[in-house]
Amino acid sequence: MPSDWLWGLGGGLLIGLGGAVYLLGNGRVMGASGIIGGLVDGSGRSTWAERVVFLAGVFLLPLLLLPTMAPVDTHATSNVAVLIAAGLCVGVGTRLANGCTSGHGVCGISRLSLRGITATVFYILAGGLTVVFFRHLLGVI
Repeated sequence: MPSDWLWGLGGGLLIGLGGAVYLLGNGRVMGASGIIGGLVDGSGRSTWAERVVFLAGVFLLPLLLLPTMAPVDTHATSNVAVLIAAGLCVGVGTRLANGCTSGHGVCGISRLSLRGITATVFYILAGGLTVVFFRHLLGVI
């Protein structure tokens, strides 16, 4: 029985729960790119431990759930250069938009933030155009 959508639903619910806990716990909107960015550029020194614990949870929870999961086929490319370029584009994009999917898409939309809704519309549109360009026109993904 295909259960991929259940894992997607569970992951989405966990992201939403994480955002709610983060907001209720320290009064700030959760944004994974901001949490990582604060560690990388040093602007988050005062909340370093909180950021590290958050990121550890992001990486450790899937490892804990791994034994319960069946292998899932993905459509992700195995081309390492494309993956690195995509990661860099996501990093630059989140800096330009001042946030990422967790900050704008999950927390921003749930708070009816115009900035969050606008950013989400544009990054979904940019993602769709990127797939059309790189998959259908260039054939690299």
